[in-house]
Amino acid sequence: MAIDKWEIVIGCEIHTQLLTKTKAFCACENRYGGMPNTRVCPVCLGLPGAMPRISKGYVELGAVAGLALNCDIARFTKFDRKHYFYPDLTKGYQITQYDIPLCTDGHVDLPMAKYPEDQRKGGAKFRPTNFIGKDCVLEDGKYRRVRVERIHLEEDVGKSLHLPGKHSYIDYNRSGTPLIEIVTKPDMTSPEEAALFMETVQEILRYVKVTNGNLEEGNMRCDANINLNVWEDGKLWHTPISEIKNLNSFKSIRDACSYEAQRQLKEFQEDRQEFNPGFKVTMGWDEEKGQTVVQRTKNSFVDYRFVVEPDIKPFTVEDELVERAEGRVGELPEAKRNRLREEYGLSDFDVETLTTSRDLANWFEEAAKDAKDVKKVANWILAELLAVLNEKNLTINDVSITPQHISALVNAIDAGRISNAQGKEVFAEMLASGRMPDDIIREKGMEQVSDDGAIKAIVDQVIAANPKAVADFKGGKTNVIGWLTGQVMKESKGKANPKIAARLVSEKLAAL
Repeated sequence: MAIDKWEIVIGCEIHTQLLTKTKAFCACENRYGGMPNTRVCPVCLGLPGAMPRISKGYVELGAVAGLALNCDIARFTKFDRKHYFYPDLTKGYQITQYDIPLCTDGHVDLPMAKYPEDQRKGGAKFRPTNFIGKDCVLEDGKYRRVRVERIHLEEDVGKSLHLPGKHSYIDYNRSGTPLIEIVTKPDMTSPEEAALFMETVQEILRYVKVTNGNLEEGNMRCDANINLNVWEDGKLWHTPISEIKNLNSFKSIRDACSYEAQRQLKEFQEDRQEFNPGFKVTMGWDEEKGQTVVQRTKNSFVDYRFVVEPDIKPFTVEDELVERAEGRVGELPEAKRNRLREEYGLSDFDVETLTTSRDLANWFEEAAKDAKDVKKVANWILAELLAVLNEKNLTINDVSITPQHISALVNAIDAGRISNAQGKEVFAEMLASGRMPDDIIREKGMEQVSDDGAIKAIVDQVIAANPKAVADFKGGKTNVIGWLTGQVMKESKGKANPKIAARLVSEKLAAL
């Protein structure tokens, strides 16, 4: 028996903490870190008699996430209990949503330009064979669609801390933190695609300010469900599904899925294990060893003994909440990138960097409104302003100047009032004092001289004082034009318009 070909089938479950002020069902503060077990109460500790209440903004943020991922929002929904035993699950069950999730039938379009080159060339070759409905390769291969089956609300559990060779501890500060779980269809066909999906979701949800999305802090985690389609002597086989839990980096998603695919292929070749819809193996990822390890098996959803949460009534999602959520979504990063390219003629690098956050993109567009040269505005933000922010570990919201400062500076340079070199001096003073460029230029007497007559007098003086440079020019050394122009700038104390100075030097030398 010989294997003709095989392909990977991946579906993702992404758990994302929400940026609410309080936990999901109590008034405890929702934030990362701090002294263990200090932000807890009877509700998030699961003590007998404690009654959960839905925190303000929890459902709305879930709706924002759903709309950002093109989902339909349920107008009626409820919470359920999912039972299982684990040391960091205080109640012995998790409050979640089972059969009526808040969000359904969404999708995420992955930009193919971010794919490895070999996959981009593959195009439709990487379409999963089990894809149902609209073709997932869009706009002549520019995008690749991954369907989102559902997004449901649930609470996070505590955090287990294991000290090698000693004891294990549990920090319940995270217990009860509001989560959404994003569940996809099995539409991904490579480890790189799964990593790009999570990267794209992270970007979108950060953009709409639903989550911090910090993988290293556990704000966002991914479970990858993976199996193989294998064709052997004309027959199609499906291997059992493995669920690789708690992948918290793009690299670990790629590496874990790559290893698991090879492991499943070897297992299939050895004993022909087949897919069983009621059976799944839960795997962990050992980063140091670079391999997946079996944690437990699941036989079916019956294991979880889902029941309706009796302490929280089913509820209606009002139209006003959905309208507010729609207003918070706005223009998403990929749409904004496409518009900035078209509207302002910016490069791919420019738009990729300017759209790393919604606040930065909005700041740029505010500066562009009043500027005569939008490309120069982008350059000043990218080359100068972001360099300062990165050095000081600040965000655009922390900067001491406004978009109008940058547009006024660019306009002053564009009008020839100051040179680029002077512009950097003005920029530094702007950051230090918060004053507008015009005030700084006027106070420092930096305004460039653009009058031909005034500059011509300095040119005559410089050429008369440098007969050797004139002789070199007559001998064919044209590079002395730049040197003489520099002397003119020096004599004018930087005030002469450099373009006019260069032109007048060339004209004077040509006339000799």
